[in-house]
Amino acid sequence: MTAIKEIKADFDSRDKQDVKSLEDFIEKYSEDTRSGVESLKTRAEKIIAAMEKEKARIYAMTEYERRYRDEYKYICGIDEVGRGPLAGPVVAGAVILPTDCDILYLNDSKQLSAAKREELCAEIKEKAVAWATAEVSWEIIDEINILNATYEAMRRAIQSLNVIPDYLLNDAVTIPGVDIGQCPIIKGDAKSVSIAAASIVAKVTRDAKMTEYDSIYPGYGFASNKGYGSSEHIKALKELGPCPIHRRSFISNIVP
Repeated sequence: MTAIKEIKADFDSRDKQDVKSLEDFIEKYSEDTRSGVESLKTRAEKIIAAMEKEKARIYAMTEYERRYRDEYKYICGIDEVGRGPLAGPVVAGAVILPTDCDILYLNDSKQLSAAKREELCAEIKEKAVAWATAEVSWEIIDEINILNATYEAMRRAIQSLNVIPDYLLNDAVTIPGVDIGQCPIIKGDAKSVSIAAASIVAKVTRDAKMTEYDSIYPGYGFASNKGYGSSEHIKALKELGPCPIHRRSFISNIVP
């Protein structure tokens, strides 16, 4: 255990979270030799450098939250998932994060693996001041079109929050029919931690629903394609015809 003590002493000035991570890393991988210790220290330094870089990236993603923080207490990120699929609902997420949010690796949900989204979704729900999701069905999408259905999902998500937001940060859109100040941000899920969190919560929620629909309506591959127009999905649609959750206004040029 001499090597562990030696390396731990070198990192006593680090914050407690980094020291604990280093101890765990050492316990698992270190060899009690000088060469092993030096190699491990190099790897640990790289890990810590990567962590500092990630913290800086996340801080940059709080630009909009910091811009409005003095004026508004509860700033809510809004995003949607599912505008493009041929089947299933559109789902919106709304998330109010605390001022001192320390969730790393937040990003546009499409840039994250499914496992990372699940992990972050659980952390977001645990640490958020408030969060909510809401969906609008394929029938309503066909009735009022996808843009209006997206707005409706966003309004429902906002209304479902157990804390009333003071200000909204939206991914790209201005939501009509909402009496709350709002700021549309192009590619907001990559520029705002609040919008990124909303994107992740919405994506995990919708993906779970589509996996459920896969067992109810087998053959279309909903668990893997999530209703998007993959070649396999289109092939199944032509062979099997539409199922009840298909958006008729989206598939009229594929099947009669």
